[in-house]
Amino acid sequence: MNKMWPYIILVVFVCIASFKVCAQDYTAYKKESFIKDGDTLPYRLLMPLHYVPGVAYPVIFFLHGAGERGIDNNKQLVHGGKLFLKDSVRSQFPAIIVFPQCSEDSYWSNVLIKTDPATQKRTFHFSVNEPPTKAMQMLIALIDKIENEFTIKKEQVYVMGLSMGGMGTFELVKRKPNVFAAAVAICGGANPATAAALTHTNWWVFHGAKDDVVTPDHSIEMVDALKKAGANTKFTLYPNANHNSWDAAFAEPGLLNWLFNNKKNSR
Repeated sequence: MNKMWPYIILVVFVCIASFKVCAQDYTAYKKESFIKDGDTLPYRLLMPLHYVPGVAYPVIFFLHGAGERGIDNNKQLVHGGKLFLKDSVRSQFPAIIVFPQCSEDSYWSNVLIKTDPATQKRTFHFSVNEPPTKAMQMLIALIDKIENEFTIKKEQVYVMGLSMGGMGTFELVKRKPNVFAAAVAICGGANPATAAALTHTNWWVFHGAKDDVVTPDHSIEMVDALKKAGANTKFTLYPNANHNSWDAAFAEPGLLNWLFNNKKNSR
């Protein structure tokens, strides 16, 4: 057993060092809070590596999944946060990155979730004309705040989201149809009847074919509806991926090139 102690100490040291590196990395995201009518929306803000006030930059809003809800202003960075911290990404794609955090008692999109008591399987029933949730209302107001607070390239405003955030991505574009040049929806879904309102934005939709949390049918149906409505739409269905298809999506070598190459007409 004594012979194992050096190895154990080394492993513990590496783990601690790795944790410190991760924590230090995420401190590049400044902690902010948006307060409106008594409600608070925490968010993390990553500025361009060599930010120059007055210079216009693209903006990306990233919507997390249901598991990252809360008020700690940390969990929303778990999936996607590292992507935008890469030196290669920050150098090649200088942009303002915003990670808002949805509260535990709300949801980005207005969707009715039913759970089968026998199988515990969830089904999602997406609204068409229902009012926005409190989280969506706060998100829309935050977007307006960011646009007013910083000099941004209004032709390069983007939204990305996964799972609940993928659902929120579809709904956010519906509620602000003339804002986003491009949107990335990962393992999400929406009501196909809303597709006609989403055609002013270019789409890349991702899903795992083996997803047992949010069925890939939701993305398949939305992509079909988007294409029929005339939206410029890409679809990637990973044959062996389960719900965490965001890992494969983030690893797509052309993802950010595609995103930043999309530009909207002046508005």
